[in-house]
Amino acid sequence: MRRLAVFIASSNGHDPAHAALTAEVGAELARRGIGLVYGGGRAGLMGVLADSALRAGGEVIGVIPRSMVEREWMHDGVSELIVCGSMHERKAIMADRADAFAALPGGLGTLEELFEVWSWRQLGFHAKPVGLLDAGGFWTPLRDALRGIVDAGFLAGATLQDLAVAPDLPGLLEALDARVQSTAPPVKG
Repeated sequence: MRRLAVFIASSNGHDPAHAALTAEVGAELARRGIGLVYGGGRAGLMGVLADSALRAGGEVIGVIPRSMVEREWMHDGVSELIVCGSMHERKAIMADRADAFAALPGGLGTLEELFEVWSWRQLGFHAKPVGLLDAGGFWTPLRDALRGIVDAGFLAGATLQDLAVAPDLPGLLEALDARVQSTAPPVKG
């Protein structure tokens, strides 16, 4: 895996453990030579992620809509900043530049990005793996809700199993990389 797209909050949240985890993720991606593709912001966990990867010598590609640049939300110290016209373009560029996707702690925007690329995978628009870094059980309530959707018959169990989940970054990278290396198509639900 050459590059990982990370979906993450543009705020810090209430628990300082999220910022600490995010800093570890950025530094570890750089140490492993995995480029970071992210939303291009400088605030919150987005900024922590980019800064930690940059400090460790990593490649950081930010993708941000022009309207957010006009509000001065962009991180102007990244390796490459791609300014686009819309959120739709942002997600398409991020998807094009990455080999896999991972969600770290975040809110509505993080969820929207996660579900879109996961849906695209299931529909066959791409074969890139999607995962959750479930450190400290952050994503456990979401995973419980998804199991309820499976039980209700609106999501195939195989589709849920296709989502890579791990409590730590090494485990998540291993699961994502195994899916990248696999020649099998995404599991369809």
